[in-house]
Amino acid sequence: MNSENFSISEKIVSPSYIRQGSQARRSHEQLIRLLLEQGKCPEEGWSESTIELFLNELAVMDSNNFLGNCGVGEREGRVASSLVARRHYRLIHGIGRSGDIAAIQPKATGSSLLNKLTNSVVLDILKLSGVRSVTSCFVVPMATGMSLTLCFLTLRHKRPKGRYIIWPRIDQKSCFKAMITAGFEPVVVENILEGDELRTDMEAVERKVQELGAENILCIHSTTSCFAPRVPDRLEELATMSAKYDIPHVVNNAYGVQSSKCMHLIQQGARVGRIDAFVQSLDKNFMVPVGGAIIAGFNESFIQEISRMYPGRASASPSLDVLITLLTLGASGYRKLLAEQKEMYTYLAQELKRLAAAHGERLLHTPHNPISLAMSLDDLQTQSGKSVTQLGSMLFTRQVSGARVVALGNKQMVSGHMFSGFMSHSEAYPHPYLNAASAVGITRDDVTLCIKRLDKCLKSLRKEIPCESIHAP
Repeated sequence: MNSENFSISEKIVSPSYIRQGSQARRSHEQLIRLLLEQGKCPEEGWSESTIELFLNELAVMDSNNFLGNCGVGEREGRVASSLVARRHYRLIHGIGRSGDIAAIQPKATGSSLLNKLTNSVVLDILKLSGVRSVTSCFVVPMATGMSLTLCFLTLRHKRPKGRYIIWPRIDQKSCFKAMITAGFEPVVVENILEGDELRTDMEAVERKVQELGAENILCIHSTTSCFAPRVPDRLEELATMSAKYDIPHVVNNAYGVQSSKCMHLIQQGARVGRIDAFVQSLDKNFMVPVGGAIIAGFNESFIQEISRMYPGRASASPSLDVLITLLTLGASGYRKLLAEQKEMYTYLAQELKRLAAAHGERLLHTPHNPISLAMSLDDLQTQSGKSVTQLGSMLFTRQVSGARVVALGNKQMVSGHMFSGFMSHSEAYPHPYLNAASAVGITRDDVTLCIKRLDKCLKSLRKEIPCESIHAP
């Protein structure tokens, strides 16, 4: 309804009523106008009716929704199922063109506008979360591992002699396979034990740089968010070393956006040294379906190079999901989620510490990890090695998801590389342990119920109560 249609409507329905309806419509349009003008996440979240009005306005700008459109090409936004069309708000063309995921599609003005706005809103959220000096980012319809691969492939053209990627060890398969898939040789640097924490061995990293030769190293591949007792890498020192030897630096920030500590490390690393790109997951940080990531950095031209490396058009679903989510939450809503994550981290630590003491265990001291916690299972191990691994399966069958039980001595072959002590980020970590994470969206009820079920499982394994008495909830 435009102003002309509202004027005509006044001949049909009382003008005072039409004016009231017109004013209501303008209140929605004012929010949309501010988004278009500023390109920032609105401070307060939008209603679903405003979001749907906006998405429908975008959809009618795409050629597949033109009245009377006649498409004779191989890709015309045709959809056989109306359910699928509604699921995507009839935004069918995706984003980008065959040569650039960020390019404008002549046939899909609405989808192109969606893509540009999403990248702009996400950039605003990255700044809000702590990386104030980030200059560019884009949403890519791949999870974190493949997004890292895209970064490495882009660096290949800048460093043709680069064969190796220096990687402080983290026992997570996708980031390791990202390097293999891109065709590079990971150089695994073992972490050092400081108290209970596993931290970056800076001396070993520098030895590898000198041994291999800086010109033969594609990049340093560091990590922020990770499972305790490993803690975020020493990003400032790694960034300084990258600048010193003129070696690119790519950061796996998979679920670090939700942590002010992880984001501060990236901000400081870029300030004192070199960080070329940092990659984060959409689902882990923004509670949307799996399948998207954000590639961001401090040099706009390099981030554009990465976007141009993506072959072909791309699905708009991750962009659509995260834009809807951020418009729903608003900046204030996202800040609230971040504050709740910190609060739940403190509560989870308190409850795990209390439970550990009750069972002769202890909460491992890992203050540099702002998301993940670990509780020792030493006493359980002394009773029976099988009890440690059994605990993991008991928790899963009792609907405790996300908890990880790490036994001693695991070995795992990943893409031809044998990892000793796999899942513990170390060849010889001294304790078996259980992981739990306070990630964005966790509730007090989640923590309370997890502790209750974990307590019952531990008692069962110590033969204090019969196993059959344990069942969810």
